[in-house]
Amino acid sequence: MAQSFDYESASASGDTDTSPLERLAEIAARTAEETGKFANVDCILRIPVTMQVVLGSATIPVANLMKLGRGAVVPLDHRVGEPVDVVVNGRVVARGEVVVVEEDNSRFGASR
Repeated sequence: MAQSFDYESASASGDTDTSPLERLAEIAARTAEETGKFANVDCILRIPVTMQVVLGSATIPVANLMKLGRGAVVPLDHRVGEPVDVVVNGRVVARGEVVVVEEDNSRFGASR
């Protein structure tokens, strides 16, 4: 039998600084504790997802796309300094800023 969960009261009483994924993980952990079914949660937590950090996007006609060459610059809809979108499986789940990864200065990361 599925348990019901009051999402509105949980979000009203919860920390507004947590991401939807963090809230989902908390709900799953709480439900697992209450039902004693940790195995099901472990299976869910092992599901691979595709994560992307989107700097911005642009809409251009195909004719202009075909004219793009090496060194061409395509202006994006986000401005410098604006938060980037963190997208998981096609859905925006958070916003953050682009940072340089400390261990490897040749790589970028996203920070919340």
